Amino acid sequence: MYASKQPLAAEDIADALGIARSNVSNSLRELQTWNLIRPVPVLGDRRTFYQAETDLWTLVSRIAAGRKARELDPATAALRQCVEMCRDDESVDPVIQLRLREMLDFIERISRWYDQMIALPRATIATLIKLGGGIARLLDRGGRKSRDLS
Repeated sequence: MYASKQPLAAEDIADALGIARSNVSNSLRELQTWNLIRPVPVLGDRRTFYQAETDLWTLVSRIAAGRKARELDPATAALRQCVEMCRDDESVDPVIQLRLREMLDFIERISRWYDQMIALPRATIATLIKLGGGIARLLDRGGRKSRDLS
């Protein structure tokens, strides 16, 4: 659908991919819940046609938000609950408590990083992507300079 110039009906997608119509319907529903496709009317045809989001930034942002909501957020909640339950329980090994707190801290840092990155303007994100590993080298140089000064 992303590569298609015009909206596609489920039957057309099933035929093009050589898969069952029921599989296409399930996949279309899932793509709609992620807000990656939308139904669009086609004049003169009563079937439902679908069109994909074609802006890559929007597409990637929606996928990232969906992954965070479905994976990171529930993991964070579960880890918080585990940490709370273990906090006052002296029968839980301190090593286990430490590892759970470290894991929660890591997941919360990743979540905060995502929130910060998604709030940046597209141009800034594009620049960060272009810089890639250069950022790490820059930070490493800055760290060496501050160590050299101390």
